[in-house]
Amino acid sequence: MYLSDDLLGLAPYIILAVALAYLFRINQLLKGTPDEIRKLSGSRWTADQLRTTYRRLEKTSIDYTDKLPPKLDRRYIVTGGSGLVGGFIVLQLLARGHSPKSIRIVDIRKAERDDMLSGPATKVDFIKTDITSQASVDAAFKKAWDSSVAHLPLTVFHTAAVIIPSDRSKYYYGFPEAVNVRGTKNVLEAAKAAGADIFSSTSSGSIAIQPIQPFVAPWASSPRRFWQVLDEQDFYKPLRPHEEFFGNYSASKAAAERIVCGENVEEFRTGCIRPVNGVYGNPTDNTVGGPLARPVLPTWISHIVQNFVHAANVAVAHLHHEAVLVNPLAPQAGRPFVVTDPNPPITYSDLYMAIKTLSIHPLFVMNLPPVVMLVLAHGLEWYSVLPHKVPFLKAMLPELRGDIRYLKPGLFSICTHLVASNKESSKPVSDGGLGYTGVITTLEGMVFQILEWNREHASMDGGTKRKAYTTSVSAAEKIQHLGIMAQDFVAQGH
Repeated sequence: MYLSDDLLGLAPYIILAVALAYLFRINQLLKGTPDEIRKLSGSRWTADQLRTTYRRLEKTSIDYTDKLPPKLDRRYIVTGGSGLVGGFIVLQLLARGHSPKSIRIVDIRKAERDDMLSGPATKVDFIKTDITSQASVDAAFKKAWDSSVAHLPLTVFHTAAVIIPSDRSKYYYGFPEAVNVRGTKNVLEAAKAAGADIFSSTSSGSIAIQPIQPFVAPWASSPRRFWQVLDEQDFYKPLRPHEEFFGNYSASKAAAERIVCGENVEEFRTGCIRPVNGVYGNPTDNTVGGPLARPVLPTWISHIVQNFVHAANVAVAHLHHEAVLVNPLAPQAGRPFVVTDPNPPITYSDLYMAIKTLSIHPLFVMNLPPVVMLVLAHGLEWYSVLPHKVPFLKAMLPELRGDIRYLKPGLFSICTHLVASNKESSKPVSDGGLGYTGVITTLEGMVFQILEWNREHASMDGGTKRKAYTTSVSAAEKIQHLGIMAQDFVAQGH
């Protein structure tokens, strides 16, 4: 039996129609919210609710000082102390009465945060340090302390890391591995040499995220792994292969977490805090600060449900962690704890609603078809790795620039429905937990961040201009482009 020439001529159009129908179906699935997640999500924020919260915080600012764990008579090194989580740790240590002389910030750059550019934070010692260099780290840790605190026991809060969330190819693993893995090893060695007995490291809840598989059968109810629960269960299983993490960032943080927890002994207690995806709390963050800085926001995730965590809550969790690790026999040592805000997850549409309702700057949210962005992401990833696979093309293919360079398939795994569990960290200390309770809700935290944004910008040409901030992603790019790790890359053959 033979097909007619007319039917053969239609074959390409039939194939195209089937392909488009399939992509349309995948687009529908990616725009959905599974019932399991819908039940866990809180109610959507309203304009009245947002304005009422804004007015309340405008009159009475958030003050959680009385909720901090009691002061311990110790001295502190905070790597990444100029950043989001590290900065809040420094501010909380000062708030509960520690002398600036007892705190040391070890970071690649000085703080740009307005809340650290005045008051006691300006008196905290800062040492510019490249944590990929053992010599640089050793020099920062060996610097003499003021005689009034030199005798105190030492806690190290290790928060320094680089975040480039979209890359998943091993061709780009060298940079996050240099900072997040080998940098952590360097800090651990320096901490032990300096006589530290507590080492609390900021890990990442994204370690638990497994890659989404969006291209499923047309009759499937949702993409595979379209919703996930973020907890610590993966820590008690063998470390997953690189390709089973959503990207290089989570793979490097998982490796670093195992190293930190593996160093735990009675005289050197270690462990990790896993903030869930994503962390916010200052205009320098990517979660809230990123959209605030844009007049137009292209997105395909307005409906996505996720837990978020304010960096102040992460810092509080670190202080609870330290208070537990003071006990040399604490069973909580040598493991990670997930932390999030003390409320149900929200949607990204709630965040966008808050900005559009409260910010002095207008925001236009441009909702895009997720399947179009997914197909484009695969094409851009293929383009970006091609020069690594075919080296002679490197000089011929222009490098991707602007936001488009971040559009890669890894983003679709961290932009799925992600619900976090505080179950372990919230347990009483007597039951093996940290006794952690968040001090700021997501509603309060995001509204207050918009309030601070408005205050910072009110005097800038009548609030028409937007201040440029160095975010964690842009900071990572600057470090990479400065070539700080160049020598390491050459040595490793990258």
